Amino acid sequence: MSEDQHKKRDPEQYVDLGHFDLENHLKTQVALYEKRLKEGTAANKVAAFFATNLLGFAYHYLKSRFGPKAAYQYYPSNGDDGIYRLHTYTEAVTIALVSDWATDTPESDLIGNLIRDYDPDYTIHLGDVYFVGTPEEVATNFTNPDASWHFGKHGSLALSGNHEMYSNGSAYFKKLLPAMKIRKGDQIATQQAGFFCLENEHWRIIGLDTGYNSTNRPLLEVLFKPDCNLRDEQLKWLTDIVKLNDPNDKRGIILLSHHPYFSSFRDDHPVVGRQLKKVFGAAERPVLWFWGHEHRLSFYNQFGFPDGIKAWGRCVGHGGMPVETDAPDRGHLGQLLFYDQRIRERIRRRNVGYNGFALLTIQGPAITVQYIDQKKQTVITERWTVDPTGQLTTEILEIHPEVTKY
Repeated sequence: MSEDQHKKRDPEQYVDLGHFDLENHLKTQVALYEKRLKEGTAANKVAAFFATNLLGFAYHYLKSRFGPKAAYQYYPSNGDDGIYRLHTYTEAVTIALVSDWATDTPESDLIGNLIRDYDPDYTIHLGDVYFVGTPEEVATNFTNPDASWHFGKHGSLALSGNHEMYSNGSAYFKKLLPAMKIRKGDQIATQQAGFFCLENEHWRIIGLDTGYNSTNRPLLEVLFKPDCNLRDEQLKWLTDIVKLNDPNDKRGIILLSHHPYFSSFRDDHPVVGRQLKKVFGAAERPVLWFWGHEHRLSFYNQFGFPDGIKAWGRCVGHGGMPVETDAPDRGHLGQLLFYDQRIRERIRRRNVGYNGFALLTIQGPAITVQYIDQKKQTVITERWTVDPTGQLTTEILEIHPEVTKY
C-alpha cells in the first residue's frame, strides 16, 4: 500500500472537532483501520454476495426478518428540521456518494480508503447494509474502531435501502443514524430521520427515504415487490419545510435515493416520481437524481414517466457489492447513455466489474462529478450548471475509452 494511502485522518475532518479525548480516539481508530487494511481482516468475500447465493441470503433474511417494523422517524425531531447549510474550509464543497457499499469485504475497505484519500467535506451512503442491516453489520461497516467508513469534515449521512429493512430497520434507526453527525451552524446535529436536505445559495441536495416502504410482508415481498413510496410525513416535510413547491426558489435540485426512479436493467419505481410531481406543483423543473440498488455504474439521459417528474438518472450502486456487467435487457434503452461494462476479474465463473464512488465538487452554480473506480481511475467526469431560472445543463468532460456508450 502506498504512503499516500496510509496517510492519517486529520481530526479536523470530524464535525465534533477540538476535543482532546476524541482526537486520541481518532488516532487509535486510524491505526486499527490501517492494520485492518494491511492484514485483510474483512469478514466477507465479495463472492458471498452473488445473486446466485440464495441459501446465504435466505439464512440471514429468515434469521432477522420477522418482528415489528421500527417506528418511523421524521422531522421536526429534537428541534431539527433536517435542513443543513453546506460548509467547506476551501472554495469548493466536496461530497462523496457511495451506495450498496456496506459489505465488510476487501472491496468495500478499498473504496472507504480511497474516499478517505480525497478527504471530502461530506460522505453519504445511499443505502443497503449487508446482508440484512443487523446491529452487528452496522457496527462492522460503520461504527467499530477499525470500520472503513470515512466521516467527512462536516458530516456524514445515511439513507435506508431495502436491506436495512429486512431486519425491520431497528439497527438503522437506533445504531446507524445516531452515528451520523453533521454540522448545523455552530452546532453538531445527529441525523434524526432517513431523509435530509443539504443546501447553499445555488443548490439543494435532497436525500429521499425509499427504503422504509421497500418491505411489507415477509417472504411475500420477495415475490411481489413493494413500490417504495414516500410516506406522508416525508411528503409533508418536502412541502412545508423544504418548500419544493416554492416557484421563487430557483436553486438547482439534486435528488438522492436508494431505489431507482427508472432503469434499463431492473424494476422502475415510478410512484416516487408521481409523488414528487405533486409536491413540486407549478415549481416543477428537471432534476439530477443519484440512486443505487443496482450494483453497477450507469448514466441516463433526461427521462420521466408521463405522470412523474423529469430527471437525469445516475446509478452509483457499485460501492461494495459484486459489480454487474451484463448488458441492459429491458425498458428505457433509449435513455441509457453510458454503462461501465469493464470486467475487473472472473470470480466463480462470473464476470465482476469495478467498484467505485462519485465525488461531487460544488463551486458556485457549477458542480463537477467524478466517478472514480477502485484503481483510482476516473471513469467519467461531467459538469452540471444551474442557470438563474433553475434549469440544468450538463457536459461530459472526460470518459474512459472502454466505457460502453449507447
